[in-house]
Amino acid sequence: MSSLTVVSPAVRTAAPVSRNLLRGVGAVLTRTVAIGALALIWEIFPRLGVVDAVFLPPLSEVLSAWWDLLVSGELWSHTSASLARSAAGFGLAVLIAVPLGLLIGWYTPVANLLNPLLEVFRNTAALAILPVFVLILGLGETSKVAIILYGCTWPILLNTVSGVRTVDPLLIKSARSLGLGPLRLFQKVVLPAAVPTIFTGIRLAGAASILILIAAEMVGAKAGLGYLINYAQYNFAVADMYAGIITISAIGLVVNQLLIVTERRFSTWRTN
Repeated sequence: MSSLTVVSPAVRTAAPVSRNLLRGVGAVLTRTVAIGALALIWEIFPRLGVVDAVFLPPLSEVLSAWWDLLVSGELWSHTSASLARSAAGFGLAVLIAVPLGLLIGWYTPVANLLNPLLEVFRNTAALAILPVFVLILGLGETSKVAIILYGCTWPILLNTVSGVRTVDPLLIKSARSLGLGPLRLFQKVVLPAAVPTIFTGIRLAGAASILILIAAEMVGAKAGLGYLINYAQYNFAVADMYAGIITISAIGLVVNQLLIVTERRFSTWRTN
């Protein structure tokens, strides 16, 4: 006679959880190893003379300079100035570009009206027209926030339009067959389906807001991470310059992770 082995529900539930945990730990270890290898190379190569330590100091010296800037309060002063400008431009871009993109993607007459203008401006790089913003708005905060707004608008706008237009037609037909009107159809079907694509544009804009800001702060700014990097370069404080660059990279990683968490919050309906 053969005996049957009964597996409890708790055991069946624990197995996928364990696999997911191991997968997550493996991913973290892989990323840690990659970052650790880069840090090790950065520390060793300048000391061995593989690269000139004058232009690329060992990582330990850069971290020491970063700590000195932090303790003195100078790093926070520059970082807070940059974050305020970046957040203002990025936030305005989200508030303007998402509704406009939904409108263009959903209503054909609006798309026909605005598409020529979109084609003109979408191919104009933000940094290429930075002098125009400076001439019109001056060297103050307004021009910096405006150039970030301009640069962040396009990835959000274009991805929002694409997200609305690429919704599965079968979903729309099924919803209409159930008697949903245009407004409910947009609210219950189109908008949720477009959320992942919209957040792709928002994440691209989040990275762009920092990069554009750094370039803008190198022109006429008296505070900010871009100013710090530029000032350190002119004064040959190379370790301080790399400390500013590391700070920018860290901010970019944090912003990206925050946007990923926000996207998951708005996409809870999606299956994993």
